[in-house]
Amino acid sequence: MDKRTANKAKLQCFTSMFLFGTIGLFVRGIALPSAVIALVRGIIGAAFLAAVMAVRRKAVDFSAVRRNLPLLAASGAAIGINWILLFEAYRYTTVAAATVCYYLAPVFVILASPLLLGERITRKKGICAAVSLAGVVLVSGIFSGNAEASSSHGIGILCGTAAAVFYASVILLNKKITGLTALERTVFQLGLSAAVLLPYVLRTGGIGDIAALSAKGLLLLLIVSIVHTGVTYVMYFGSIGRLPVQTAALLSYIDPVVAVLLSALVLHEPLTLTGILGAALVLGSTMISEGVFGGEE
Repeated sequence: MDKRTANKAKLQCFTSMFLFGTIGLFVRGIALPSAVIALVRGIIGAAFLAAVMAVRRKAVDFSAVRRNLPLLAASGAAIGINWILLFEAYRYTTVAAATVCYYLAPVFVILASPLLLGERITRKKGICAAVSLAGVVLVSGIFSGNAEASSSHGIGILCGTAAAVFYASVILLNKKITGLTALERTVFQLGLSAAVLLPYVLRTGGIGDIAALSAKGLLLLLIVSIVHTGVTYVMYFGSIGRLPVQTAALLSYIDPVVAVLLSALVLHEPLTLTGILGAALVLGSTMISEGVFGGEE
């Protein structure tokens, strides 16, 4: 892969991570349970992307779909289960603790890539991954003393860590899918994620809340479903297929940093000195790992 193609893939991955980091600003205005928002994201996102394919007259390569069906099913289910576990982590523990556990996913990817993908962990990548993880810990505010040492907190930690495992598996599985465009992959993965989420939402009785949603809330839900799900997932999955898995993992740290910075600048939520330091560590180590400041890997 030439340098121009690699840089384009990095830009797409960066953009998708940045957009993922803004989703909280939109979700804040949607008066629905998180699981219902996730379900609607999957359904509308898949339907929107299917419509895009129809308008572009892009025929689906069903032979490739059949060939990759186990991987598509596994990655789609992983997306849905990942969302459910993350929701449960937020329910049982603090957002800070759940976030730290969830962003163990890139570390899991880096550790698994030599075994599953044959990618070597360079010393620089390993150091940058460790520094990025330290930065995420600082950004999360887990050392603020708000987390309660209780049995429910322990359950939340387990759920958050399990969510990270499934998030990492999505990255790894997408590296194995061949013969399908990012658009085709994403349509099937989002549809399958919705299929996994539907029984959970029906069990918790959240479907009825959609009818009471305001016009503003509906608009925000559509933006989250189309822009933050359909468009962004195409960029994300399209880019990670052309990047070393360790690079994609490190760039994923942009998501929580953007979320924290925007919460301070737009929502006026407090940003502590440790949060600023953590953001600097994450962004700095990511840029160093990508050779922004010169040097080879």
